[in-house]
Amino acid sequence: MNVPDLIRKKRDGEPHSRAELEALILGYTRGDVPDYQISAWLMAVYLKGMTPQETADLTMVMAESGDLMDLGDLPRTVDKHSTGGVGDKTSLILTPMLAALGLTVAKMSGRGLAHTGGTIDKLESIPGWTSELEEAQFIAQARDIGLSLVGQSKDLAPADGKLYALRDVTATVDCLPLIASSIMSKKLASGAHTVVLDVKVGAGAFMRTLDDGRGLARAMVDIGTRAGRQVRAVLTDMDTPLGHMAGNSLEVLEALATLRGHGPHDLTELCVALAVEALAAQGEDAAQAEARARTTLHDGSALAKFRAFVDAQGGDATYVDDVSKFDVAPGRADVTAPTSGFVDRIDALSVGRAVLALGGGRERKGEAIDHGVGVELVKKPGEAVQAGEVVMRVYHRDERGLHTATALLADGLSIRAQAPTPDPLILDHVN
Repeated sequence: MNVPDLIRKKRDGEPHSRAELEALILGYTRGDVPDYQISAWLMAVYLKGMTPQETADLTMVMAESGDLMDLGDLPRTVDKHSTGGVGDKTSLILTPMLAALGLTVAKMSGRGLAHTGGTIDKLESIPGWTSELEEAQFIAQARDIGLSLVGQSKDLAPADGKLYALRDVTATVDCLPLIASSIMSKKLASGAHTVVLDVKVGAGAFMRTLDDGRGLARAMVDIGTRAGRQVRAVLTDMDTPLGHMAGNSLEVLEALATLRGHGPHDLTELCVALAVEALAAQGEDAAQAEARARTTLHDGSALAKFRAFVDAQGGDATYVDDVSKFDVAPGRADVTAPTSGFVDRIDALSVGRAVLALGGGRERKGEAIDHGVGVELVKKPGEAVQAGEVVMRVYHRDERGLHTATALLADGLSIRAQAPTPDPLILDHVN
């Protein structure tokens, strides 16, 4: 098949067949199609878009470019994906909740990059915990406990990794069919029958507007439906960080508090809402599903699943019960309210960048991070505050990045005289 003809076809806005996409994507993955031709094709896609069927075909081709995880022998398999945010520790809470509810979570997760955190990094705050499991152990653990979680395999949707690296240097990252196919290729290759998507919208998210978020959610749900999966999406606010903590160890501490039934309201409600989506996709009544989900946070069943999961993957499970063992950076610095009034805004992107400046994130893949640093939101938007009162607390080590972090946080904070109208946490549902 002539690659320039395929580039020309997309340049002129014509749809590709499945066979044409296989020739392009699998050829590129094998090294038969060079970077410069795929770069031209990516820009053509960026400018001309793709039909829903094209996007679904592209996703399946990417998923089938490597190994396909076979979870067929596991009961009621479910996966969850977040498009990335600040303080988003929902996977640490939701996955043991789902296991306690009788579902099976055999999940692949990633590391943080730039201002967004990663589930693997957070779990590595627990000494000994490893994301590296052999496939047989991964499956056996999921069957025994209901929960296993590993890092993404290089053999899982390898076309996505190669394409994303090229998109990153050709200004074609921000393209809906390419974003949707990138996310869903990994979800489809991971094998779960039900997929719950948490599409973040706002200042700290990749999708800044609700319309953009809806477009991405609809595209991903459509891909999953065409592939024979049960996919549901929830659009959630990310103008403000989720919960009160941002930073790896701090977020695990907050997740453990939530698993004990003492978590922040917004974090708890989101985890319950996502659990309801997973159960509803399995045919359960929504009201009954909500009651069951809340019970797992109060009867100790979700916490027990998390403890068993940590132990099974080599982690020191005593950290689950003695949270004083966690490494939390000893330095403290406060960001205070410049005037009295009500907290109007705590910009999620500013908080994420502050954690990055402190050493709690990475600019490039492979960089080491400090698990103990981070930011605590002592106040949340809508709360009253007096001039000089602490709004945010910075946890730093030897003042590394402290000046930059506090400046970012101060810039992202606004106080107003009147109480603001609270924004809803859950903005929409797409099924």
